[in-house]
Amino acid sequence: MTSEVANYFGFTGMACIIFAYAYMTVKQAPNPFLQHGVNLLGAALLTVSLLVNTNPASLVLEGFWAAIAIYGLVQAVRSRRKGERT
Repeated sequence: MTSEVANYFGFTGMACIIFAYAYMTVKQAPNPFLQHGVNLLGAALLTVSLLVNTNPASLVLEGFWAAIAIYGLVQAVRSRRKGERT
């Protein structure tokens, strides 16, 4: 993968994360699957970019960002299942 293609992945990932943050900020009750799913996609795309254009600090940040998004998705699934049982 060329550095230029990796940059496209990175910019797309950045747009995903910014969208998710704006979505969470403007929505009264944001859909957690959309919010955390888009954050996870953004972290994954930025990670692809960072594997080509190495920046260790940003790579670690994306690891934490992805972990938080996965945690949020797990919580959303648990919440949905709990709501279905009642």
